[in-house]
Amino acid sequence: MTFDSALLSLNVELKGPVAEVRLIGPSKGNAMGPDFWTELPRVFEALGADDEVCAILLYGSGGTFSYGLDLPAMQPVFAPVLESRGTDARLRSSFRRQIQELQDAVSSVARCGKPVIAAVEGWCIGGGVDVISAADIRIASPGATFSIREVRVGIVADLGSLQRLPAIIGAGATRHLALTGEDFTAQRAHELGLVTELADDVVARGRELAGRIAANPPLVVQGVKRVLDQGAEQAVQTGLDYVQVWNTAFLPSRDFAEATRAFAERRPAVFTGD
Repeated sequence: MTFDSALLSLNVELKGPVAEVRLIGPSKGNAMGPDFWTELPRVFEALGADDEVCAILLYGSGGTFSYGLDLPAMQPVFAPVLESRGTDARLRSSFRRQIQELQDAVSSVARCGKPVIAAVEGWCIGGGVDVISAADIRIASPGATFSIREVRVGIVADLGSLQRLPAIIGAGATRHLALTGEDFTAQRAHELGLVTELADDVVARGRELAGRIAANPPLVVQGVKRVLDQGAEQAVQTGLDYVQVWNTAFLPSRDFAEATRAFAERRPAVFTGD
């Protein structure tokens, strides 16, 4: 299996039975723009269908995992419904489909039949947390920093972290981190169980773990993943469907418009509850 050079946000390299998927931008900090959302499901669906691939390692380039959603690059997605203030039913329906497409891109990581190890160094913010939450194993470097930051930019996180994290770190910790939007360290992530271990060379450790998984019987490994996922998928999807409706109704707000302006102007946002 090969991927052509048209991939702009991901680099895929096959090393025996292990596939390495590396986030490469092109935005600063591997922020997730339109190319990422198109390419992520394409890559993970192909790797899941490849009988030669037994495990997948996912990590970021440039010493960071991802700054999350690339707000400037994704502005065309939000602009029409924001400009209509949510009063155009056709625009709302289209916007809901766009949310669903982004959700499906993240869910392609969870649906992939092969175990996925996310190796995190540097920043892992917003959409980055959504993506690693869909992985099977998460490890981090001691200097990594995480944040479920959507609340700070006027968004109810809608790509899977609110649905998947309670089963990983517990409902209380999820509420704390999602409601405050605060940054938290790799050590805290380890204590909460978001990551299972810390490693100075997190990519090398990820390769070691992926190799160990790939050395086991492939169908048994895939069976373990499927059995562990059984029952959880429906609950996650129900939550994703609900937040689609919520954000279709409430995201077109003055607060979200203010958040995007403040981000572009590099200033603190002033929210009014409108």
